[in-house]
Amino acid sequence: MQALVPYAWLIALGAGWGATLPLTKIAVSTGHGHFGLIFWQSIIGILVLGTVQVLRRRPMPLDARTLRFYAAIACIGTLIPNTASFQAMVVLPSGIVSILLSIIPMLAFPIALILGVDKFSMRRLAGLALGLSAVLMIIGLPDALPNATMLAFIPIGLIAPMMYAFEGNFVARWGTGGAGPLQLLLGASVVAAVVSLPLALGTGQLINPLSPWGAAEWALMASSAIHAIVYATYVHLIRLYGSVFSIQVSYLVTTFGLFWAMVGLGERYSGPIWLALALMFAGIYLVRPRKAANGPDSVSD
Repeated sequence: MQALVPYAWLIALGAGWGATLPLTKIAVSTGHGHFGLIFWQSIIGILVLGTVQVLRRRPMPLDARTLRFYAAIACIGTLIPNTASFQAMVVLPSGIVSILLSIIPMLAFPIALILGVDKFSMRRLAGLALGLSAVLMIIGLPDALPNATMLAFIPIGLIAPMMYAFEGNFVARWGTGGAGPLQLLLGASVVAAVVSLPLALGTGQLINPLSPWGAAEWALMASSAIHAIVYATYVHLIRLYGSVFSIQVSYLVTTFGLFWAMVGLGERYSGPIWLALALMFAGIYLVRPRKAANGPDSVSD
């Protein structure tokens, strides 16, 4: 039974992260603007991660170099991708966004080559090709999407995975500025809140938390809290079992994202979408990093 514990963790993380996608779809369904959503998402993340940080009794690095890293991660990991993702979610089905997000490991490969943090591999190039084939299948085959107007939002939906892929390589290339993973996300959440508040006010998108709450507001709170908790747990999982094992959660996030969208939102998908999903999973398998010869890697915080 003990050997099953790591896989139970993976399933729990996949189920949690996958649930944030249909919850986000609900959050954008009533017309809330992306800046308002980003602000409150950041505030909820600060409350959750800040509580963890206080319980750990570790000071937050606040030197000039670390502050620059907080700002960089806020931009490439929250402000830009969430702005695009929230807008794409208004039109695209939640399950399609789940599949598009699963291309992150494949997009990370060419970025890693450009930044010099990885070496060329035919195996991983084949994985990238499969991932791109899956995207082309979604946008190119008749009846893959419910209606043709959604095609214009596929490129917008791809901005978030592109930024997340760059974020991972940014950290691999330049580090975390002296902060641990949780500290980095907490600091970035604070920056994202500070930046998004005037933008939300200036555009009239700020959500009043004192107004009556509906499904959209509860969904936003739930998805933001789940994301923060799951991220903290994911960092712990990497520490326990290494990133090579933990990265397999990518399969489960997409699978559960589709499952929750079908159960909670009543979404249904055509044959080309399921074939694209199979290609995407094959691509994830090919581009995932191999286990290092000296044992599992780990992170410190």
